[in-house]
Amino acid sequence: MPIIVMNIQTPPSATNEDKIDAALKAVSLSQSDIENAGIYKSSIDARKRTDIHFVSSVMLTLKSKALEEKLCRRYKNVKYVEELHLNPTISKEKRSGRVVISGFGPCGMFCALLLSEYGYKPIVLERGADVDERVKAVEGFWGGKELDERTNVQFGEGGAGTFSDGKLTTRINDPLIRYVLKRFCEFGAPKEILYEAKPHLGTDNLRGIVKGIRQRIIANGGEIRFKTKLTDFTLQNGQLRSVATEHDSIEASALVLAIGHSARDTFEMLLNKGMILAPKPFSVGARIEHTQKSVDESLYGSFSGSAGLPKGEYQLSLRKPDGRAVYTFCMCPGGSVVAAQSELNTVVTNGMSEHSRDKENANSALVVSVSPNDFGSNPLDGVKFARKIEQRAFALSGGYRAPASTVGDFIGDSSKPSVTASYKPGVVPCNLNKLFPKLVSDMMKEGIHKFSSEMKCFADKGAMLTAPETRTSSPVRITRDDNMCALGVSNIYPAGEGAGYAGGIMSAAVDGLKAAMAIMASFAPNV
Repeated sequence: MPIIVMNIQTPPSATNEDKIDAALKAVSLSQSDIENAGIYKSSIDARKRTDIHFVSSVMLTLKSKALEEKLCRRYKNVKYVEELHLNPTISKEKRSGRVVISGFGPCGMFCALLLSEYGYKPIVLERGADVDERVKAVEGFWGGKELDERTNVQFGEGGAGTFSDGKLTTRINDPLIRYVLKRFCEFGAPKEILYEAKPHLGTDNLRGIVKGIRQRIIANGGEIRFKTKLTDFTLQNGQLRSVATEHDSIEASALVLAIGHSARDTFEMLLNKGMILAPKPFSVGARIEHTQKSVDESLYGSFSGSAGLPKGEYQLSLRKPDGRAVYTFCMCPGGSVVAAQSELNTVVTNGMSEHSRDKENANSALVVSVSPNDFGSNPLDGVKFARKIEQRAFALSGGYRAPASTVGDFIGDSSKPSVTASYKPGVVPCNLNKLFPKLVSDMMKEGIHKFSSEMKCFADKGAMLTAPETRTSSPVRITRDDNMCALGVSNIYPAGEGAGYAGGIMSAAVDGLKAAMAIMASFAPNV
């Protein structure tokens, strides 16, 4: 069984081989003692700009099991690592119909992939197009063509994450995380995602990966139906019997609601069907852009530009005693701000990077938390709150160009831009104080002031704000029980970000796996 040697510190110029050599030295091993060696986790410690270094954990498989045991006893920074092997419990109960999964983002993909590998042959309904057609539609809209409400940055193969930085970081601590990372590698992800502290795929890699997962599901007997939206379902005695699309009706043994955070019409349908939905907190704000060079200099100081250092990333937050928070979210090094709306006559922004992260600008969401206390306690009040901001942005800019402002103009200290806004199809200078409720704009200003003392680039009044960012997470939670089933319905499984149980690619994928395993524990494959 492999062991991990933790807390190995090396300079910014260190290669992976240097890190492994340092780990061997730390525990008095030689190359002749090991069978295999690799990096388990590695991150940059840039807390002190005069002492920037890598902190790594190195995984070693030794030729002698007795020596492995000896090292684990002797050194506090050495421990065994157990690799997770999924072994789902599969019920013997038979049930008629097919498992239907609504949505083919990370949650739906991993749910369908796992089910297909155990003989369930799921049917996936995805309202948007496949990834190739989707890229054409999205790039067409960015170039000035009409918005396609069914195929856009929010809807289509791969979900909203397909047009993002492809971040694989998560706040959840679950053994399934490493399983998901390994599966991504199986479908073409770069191997470094297994050990980087802040792994990312990039939108370019994601497009090929999601296509590969789709092809595997189909090879296993599953179906992916693009341009097909869940429109209705029938219940009998507290159980789902069938689901309906615009095209047909499907006898269903289970329904997984992996619908994503922007499926607002589906939320309305579920509410009308008597499903129990509740409003949940989310966040709204804008994208802030600096040059990547200024971010790197703010983080690394004199080390900026050193070979081996990754593109600078940051995560900043400020929480008030009353619970209100302003924070940066989904930071995209070397990326661009993109149009991410899914409804006509609205403006929505998001961030996106390719794997190389080689664009001139860095961007991040600068957002403020809002809750039912701010927008109302009815299930869809959060949706209405966000939509109102999106529609106001469209009115302010006079179309699909985004309202934008320098930081200085926003905070009342007029400034010329030091950054060229990257948003397509373009920006319009606007007073963003007219866009947001005062509670949001005031908190954004307080965050800018606080963050400028932590990172020099945030003190740049010429940095650019492009607005609005409203799709940080789902404003709705579809309530479920301990078996992952919707309250009152034993075979509908709300899962992932849209259902309010995840936030990002990794946690959504993990929740999809758990939904698949819950289905397996409930009934056996029947086809």
